[in-house]
Amino acid sequence: MKISASVYSSNERSLPELVEDLDQHGIDYIHIDCRDDESVFEDIRTIRQHSRTPIDLHLITDAPEQYFDVINSLNIELVTLQHESLGGYVYQGGLTSKVGLGIISDTEIDVFEPIAEHYDFVLMMATVPGQSGGSFDKINFRKIRQFKKAFPGKQIHVDGGVNGEVSFILRNMGVHAAVVGSYLFKNRPLGAALLDLRTHDIESHYVVNDFMRHREETPILGRTERGLKDVLERIETYKLGFTILEDEEQQLEGIISNADLRRELLRNVEHPDRIQVSAMINREPITIQSNTTVSDMLMYLKQFDFPINYLPVVDEEKHVRGVVSFLNLVKGEL
Repeated sequence: MKISASVYSSNERSLPELVEDLDQHGIDYIHIDCRDDESVFEDIRTIRQHSRTPIDLHLITDAPEQYFDVINSLNIELVTLQHESLGGYVYQGGLTSKVGLGIISDTEIDVFEPIAEHYDFVLMMATVPGQSGGSFDKINFRKIRQFKKAFPGKQIHVDGGVNGEVSFILRNMGVHAAVVGSYLFKNRPLGAALLDLRTHDIESHYVVNDFMRHREETPILGRTERGLKDVLERIETYKLGFTILEDEEQQLEGIISNADLRRELLRNVEHPDRIQVSAMINREPITIQSNTTVSDMLMYLKQFDFPINYLPVVDEEKHVRGVVSFLNLVKGEL
């Protein structure tokens, strides 16, 4: 996941000194907020004199076209237009940048549908706009899952409340970039903060239930759906590489993964009539409880010496609640 440093969150150093430090630490983007303030573009010119790092401009105005010429002249790489500030304005082109639409936590993702062709990404504002150091609103975990399903070709950026723990969750969910301000510049060395954002977790404030795929997003087969076709259809439809099996009480019976399916087919490749779904089931899969914190989940995963791509999520009575998928992570990050 890319990290976009919100440089206006730091007022302790000059802009040239700050961006040079960010460059030395390998930052991905330099994030600039512009609230109808032309002086921002002078700051961008200053940054251009000291850094080749791409600029990530968040433009908050009801008349964005007035800035298009200067944005294009500066070759700004990323520009986000804030939905709630646009009024009746509809962007239909004019920028050479990649263009995103910013939405606050209370705005649902369906506002993106009629204008999706004009935008490259969405920026989800996960804290109260204008609030520095606010907490990440976990409603955005749901919105991220919904957006990825509705607009699979569009990138997701997130701004607000991103710390080491939230960064881990966002990476796991396939978020492309996170805007980070206070966490980068307050009370700790820049390098240590970046390391946590990219690889580590810290004190946990979220549990599995906050960001997992819930039941309606999870491949599940009940007792009456146990044919080979049922298994293949669930695996193909959800594209997660497995399906969960449960009983009439929604209690976990086991899982069937691509590997389980493949092994049974190989065993009976000469006699396909002997293929049995019951022989494919892993009846003792590794699971996680829905109330487990992120830090405890990571400690749990580290005890295994083999890759784990997904975890069925259950409650204390073993009822299936959903799944955590790690398809967007590499094993080294756990």
